[in-house]
Amino acid sequence: MKLATLCYVIDKKNNSTLMIYRNKKKNDYHEGKWNGLGGKFEQGESPEECAVREIEEESGLKVKSVKMKGFITFPLFDGNEDWYVFLFTADEFEGELIDSSEGQLEWIPNEKLTEINLWDGDKIFIPWLFQDKFFSAKFNYANGQFVDYEVSFY
Repeated sequence: MKLATLCYVIDKKNNSTLMIYRNKKKNDYHEGKWNGLGGKFEQGESPEECAVREIEEESGLKVKSVKMKGFITFPLFDGNEDWYVFLFTADEFEGELIDSSEGQLEWIPNEKLTEINLWDGDKIFIPWLFQDKFFSAKFNYANGQFVDYEVSFY
């Protein structure tokens, strides 16, 4: 079991979201896909602390706070382990983007977010991030291919 965060930094003024095109790490399961920022928990971290740290490490931006929008279970996502992922948004930030070791950072217009090369499940849940409710979901993949999902909204 792996615990991780996934955070979407939103620039409300320009109506865009910071995404990372995964093209720099060797043996990256996400290679060639666009993702939000995030990663695995470090010892003793809360979900919020992990999200804030990962945003700064991957983008150079410092966020003032994050808002938890959902929780997703990805059973056997990378073939052998379940991933449990806390999803966040952040819309107050400062700093300059860095040259990330994870991939290419780019502000994507919100209306185009589901048109870029995402995991198929991401195309389903990303619009939920912009709704005023919390969700808990399970997204099933087999051999890297989307199978189905179930969700509850609160």
